[in-house]
Amino acid sequence: MKIAITGGKGGTGKSTIATALALELSTDNKVLLVDADVECPDDHIILSTTREKVGDVHAILPSFDQEKCLKCGRCSEVCKENAVVFIKDKYPFIVSKQCNGCGACILTCPSGALTEGQQVIGAIYQGKCQQPYLKQEHDLLLLWGEMEVGCENTSMVVNATREYAENRTSDYDCMLIDTAAGTHCNVISAMVDVDLALAVAEPTPLGRHDLELILQLLKIMKVSTKIIVNRSDIGELKLIEEVSQENDVPIIQKVPYERDILKKHSRGQPVIHKNIEELAYVLSEKS
Repeated sequence: MKIAITGGKGGTGKSTIATALALELSTDNKVLLVDADVECPDDHIILSTTREKVGDVHAILPSFDQEKCLKCGRCSEVCKENAVVFIKDKYPFIVSKQCNGCGACILTCPSGALTEGQQVIGAIYQGKCQQPYLKQEHDLLLLWGEMEVGCENTSMVVNATREYAENRTSDYDCMLIDTAAGTHCNVISAMVDVDLALAVAEPTPLGRHDLELILQLLKIMKVSTKIIVNRSDIGELKLIEEVSQENDVPIIQKVPYERDILKKHSRGQPVIHKNIEELAYVLSEKS
């Protein structure tokens, strides 16, 4: 079973829920947790895992042959990312971090002055949980992608991380995918072909607004969805309940705002809570 833990808004506790749920499920199941928030992966910090690099993620980077270049500027005209800079009567140059590797400039060059090169835009890591205070054995492997600083194409790193994870799913009972916040392409890439999405929301006006956005996206993607309300006992729970009813998406669990949860989060420790245990039990029954 593949489950995405997502949310339209950053800061709702998505990674806290994802790591806590992965840890709980891994007491009785083999769990693969994928941190697909490649611009800011933090599950390995929360779980205090080991850190092993398993590979780089590459993308096309056009290479110029100035002897063939006609200085026509067509390569710059077709670049939607403004990565190819052209000044009249000068040779064009590429801002490599801005390039998304689409290859349009190579295809449009009339003189063959552009050819395919390569650049590293990110890396994939894996780690095992090594929390010294855990009382039970956990069969949990964490995979995560990391963007190179300044690179723009997050979706390619997410796709590469997902592809690496997909090749290992046969070894695991369950795969959890912790997505980035929002509804951009990198979030869509992380949720392709999942069986279930858990949308984490907080009971605030902004939380309601962003929950509505992520539910619209999941409806378009035809992904079965349920809502988790984090910090459920502060704010106005009614705001989330209304969205749940209007979109016919049930609230599967509520996680309260508690001092012990805050302490664990601030110390870089995964949260252990009875409501997460109940959620893990429900999901185990469904898988």
